[in-house]
Amino acid sequence: QVQLVESGGGYVQAGGSLNLTCAASGQVSGVNVMGWYRRVPGQSSDQLRELVARIFVRGTTFYSPLVEGRFTITRDDARSMTVLLMGNLRPEDTGVYFCNGQFSGKTYWGQGIPVIVSS
Repeated sequence: QVQLVESGGGYVQAGGSLNLTCAASGQVSGVNVMGWYRRVPGQSSDQLRELVARIFVRGTTFYSPLVEGRFTITRDDARSMTVLLMGNLRPEDTGVYFCNGQFSGKTYWGQGIPVIVSS
């Protein structure tokens, strides 16, 4: 089993920055890809969370067009962590952000952390 714990969310004004950190613990060997998803206001818990960014084991990254150029995802495999650096935040970035990781073929999710961007 793997546990993912997010930290760093909160409240920020438009144009500001926040960094989200996800720390993995447990059986973290065999990590493949880690990423961040979000659920924006108006989405129900039954709807798919939208992908924000992903980073693969060799460092290849993928970003949603909605955040590319403003967000950066990094990973530190030695500490089993991924960080989402969010800059030039917009009110439409408001939502609950979830860490996601694939370890030894299984997918895990964090509990989610809120990010609120005021205009």
